[in-house]
Amino acid sequence: MAIPVLIMGKSGSGKTYSLKNFKNDEIGIISVEKGRLPFKSDLKVVKIPKTLVNPDKSSITSYGQLNRAKYAWIESVIQNSKVKSIAIDDSQFLLVNELFDRSGEKGYDKFTDMAKNFKELIHFINELPEDDKIVYLLHHSETGVDGREKCKTIGKMLEEKLVLEGLFDIVLYCADHKFYTQSNELSTAKTPDEMFEGIEIENDLKSVDVAIRDFYGLAAEPQKKPKPKKGE
Repeated sequence: MAIPVLIMGKSGSGKTYSLKNFKNDEIGIISVEKGRLPFKSDLKVVKIPKTLVNPDKSSITSYGQLNRAKYAWIESVIQNSKVKSIAIDDSQFLLVNELFDRSGEKGYDKFTDMAKNFKELIHFINELPEDDKIVYLLHHSETGVDGREKCKTIGKMLEEKLVLEGLFDIVLYCADHKFYTQSNELSTAKTPDEMFEGIEIENDLKSVDVAIRDFYGLAAEPQKKPKPKKGE
């Protein structure tokens, strides 16, 4: 099965910037909201089709179906991608945009749908037959009730019933252009023991990709892991 990886952090913390060291043939980038990268690069970015983002209002029979179609499009891109690393940038907007799309609907069913859609995306990745495919979700964080940074969600269904970090074996917290590999009382970050060298590493997702593949035996040869930050 493929490997979903959560990269969470505040806006401007360096999540998208961490893609900088990838080459164009090494990663596919799906942008949920923005269309440009914060650095000069030949990396290609694809966006959800306009027909799903700004559809003809007269043709819409259900915003629930429309948002399910967005997830289906993303799943198709992931499944058919020939590159082995894929990033979904600003994945929290899958939840936020559906919340606004369905703001006129009464009741709690829509929150159940939102939680189910997002959960099923992670399950879809987990169930892909390609063991060497890694999908990174670059997601905004928020401060939890315990003071730690956690994955940003919307609504009680996701907040109380579905702990998003629980769907991932690898969760990195990005702050001040560096990655935290473990909680360290600052966040809900977590990674397998000995996957990375140190609690703080460079926010270089290419090096993270190498380390994950090396750890699980997916790389042809062992390569350098991300360097610990100076002073650690």
